Amino acid sequence: MAEDRLHDDDAFHPRINLALWRGMLRFARPYARHLLGLSALAVVCAACDVTLPWVTGRFVDEITRHGAQARLGAIELAYGAVIATLGVAIFVFIVLAGRITTGVSYDIRAAAFDKLQELPFSFYDRKAVGWLMARLTSDVGSLSRIMGWALLDLVWGTIVLTSVAAVMFALNWRLALIVLTVVPPLVWVSRYFQVRLLRTSRALRKANSHTTAAFNEGIVGVRTSKSFVREERNLDEFRDLTDQMYRHAVSNALYSALFLPVVLGLCSVGIGLALWRGGIDVGLGTISLGTLVMFLQYAGFIQNPAQELANMLTQVQGAQASAERIQGLLDTPVEIRDSPELRAAIEAHHASPNRDSRLAPDGYPNRIETIEFRDVGFAYKEGQAVLDNFNLTVKAGQSIALVGPTGGGKSTIVSLVCRFYEPTAGQVLINGVDYRQRSLHWLQSNLGMVLQQPHLFTGTIRDNIRYGRLDATDSQIEHAARLVNAHEFIAAMKDGYDSQVGEGGNQLSTGQKQLVALARAVIAEPQLFVMDEATSSVDTQTERLIQSAVDRVLRNRISFVIAHRLSTIRSASRILVIDSGQIIEDGTHHQLIRRRGRYFELYTSQFTSERESQLLDTQEVAEQVAL
Repeated sequence: MAEDRLHDDDAFHPRINLALWRGMLRFARPYARHLLGLSALAVVCAACDVTLPWVTGRFVDEITRHGAQARLGAIELAYGAVIATLGVAIFVFIVLAGRITTGVSYDIRAAAFDKLQELPFSFYDRKAVGWLMARLTSDVGSLSRIMGWALLDLVWGTIVLTSVAAVMFALNWRLALIVLTVVPPLVWVSRYFQVRLLRTSRALRKANSHTTAAFNEGIVGVRTSKSFVREERNLDEFRDLTDQMYRHAVSNALYSALFLPVVLGLCSVGIGLALWRGGIDVGLGTISLGTLVMFLQYAGFIQNPAQELANMLTQVQGAQASAERIQGLLDTPVEIRDSPELRAAIEAHHASPNRDSRLAPDGYPNRIETIEFRDVGFAYKEGQAVLDNFNLTVKAGQSIALVGPTGGGKSTIVSLVCRFYEPTAGQVLINGVDYRQRSLHWLQSNLGMVLQQPHLFTGTIRDNIRYGRLDATDSQIEHAARLVNAHEFIAAMKDGYDSQVGEGGNQLSTGQKQLVALARAVIAEPQLFVMDEATSSVDTQTERLIQSAVDRVLRNRISFVIAHRLSTIRSASRILVIDSGQIIEDGTHHQLIRRRGRYFELYTSQFTSERESQLLDTQEVAEQVAL
């Protein structure tokens, strides 16, 4: 299932995308001074690396000419100074590169997480958790390493290669040409491996996303897997994924492993040719032994920057897949957001010294008096309409219960009210104004929601209730808990409000989680309240507690309640029976019962079923007592 949502990665491009890298370099701009320092240190290291062979050549010539009477003090001092300078420079650039890598990693993750907060529900419908986790973990790590070290390798390697080539030509241009005959094959080899490294790296990253998604689903769904005794089948499916990842990883590692040895082998051929020709020249007396040693050291040293540049190219090619995926996430259009004109109006309102407290940040009235669906149409996928020409008007203080078959459009109506999605046709109006002209943050700040399976965050009960209003005091938290009948069970716990809820709230029962979630929603004092089958998974006693709390909470608010147990919505202002995206019945509980239509059938059927269940339970208890 998750796999299908992972196949929409960007198309493969065999060349390094310079425009992409220019875009990603914006994350390095805050560290411009560090990067300049890194570049300066790279120049210093390159100068030291170029100087060392020259010092060695002078040392050999001095020994050759003067033997035991050679004066080596100045040469030894120069050699020591070069080594000391090189050591300090290497230490400092390791520190700077580490800071750049860590900072860039932090900034990219922060930007990606911020983007994820902006994206609408429709994005998460299309993307699996593994797809997202891979971007925030392995992709960011790969990219940040490149940002920190690639510049160093590029500056250092380029300067060393250029300087060494210049020195070699100055020493002996014939030998230099011999060494440089390997450059054309090096270019061809680099091009050959570039395409294959990019392709295998992308395949490996995609396989990693599939594997991460499988890990996540396996952990989250472990109870379901065990209840269906599906462990072996899950393992077989996971083996298929890891086999694919293994094959791509081996292929990528093979190309990476071959690339550097081939480069070094070609460089060695150039050195061998230079040694052959230089040896002849020393025999003929056209160059000194020290000059030949110096030249061979320079020729041999070409391997080091060539190796580092080749390695950098390999890493850049591998990281391009990560850069494309991260940039793809950051470039994902935010489909639901305030328009530029509305953002300007909000900023002007904030800047006004005479703000009216009765007005929302967008300048419209803060109180929600009416919510209207006007000829609303909606489809999750083109051509598959869920709502068509849907009309509904809700006034302040009304509680709207939505009932009907699964897939009829109840959750879609609620999602549109909350602006988690927007209509594909028609309008949703607040106080007569299209809510796309109202502040999204204002609307959702006035929203309280309790779902069928509430999610609690790791931490204490107090932290989870305060999540609904970050500036809430302890007394306000306790008041919210008392309002929803949660205080009694919280106070009975060993640590009270400081009790840990566990991951996802697994230390609490389903009913307790619902009550905490209800307190969390209430503490924000929302004008619009949504309950999505909040009592369908709890026992009868907890249902009564929740229902009693809900009756108090919904008073004087606009509320939408999706109900599974119809007994919980008898006091609703209006009950709407929704089927195929249309309202087929509308009225109070008593009005709909008198009509003896669809609601009457649903209610009596469920009531009869519950009565039969209660009678069976009573009979079973009686039989147990008799035994």
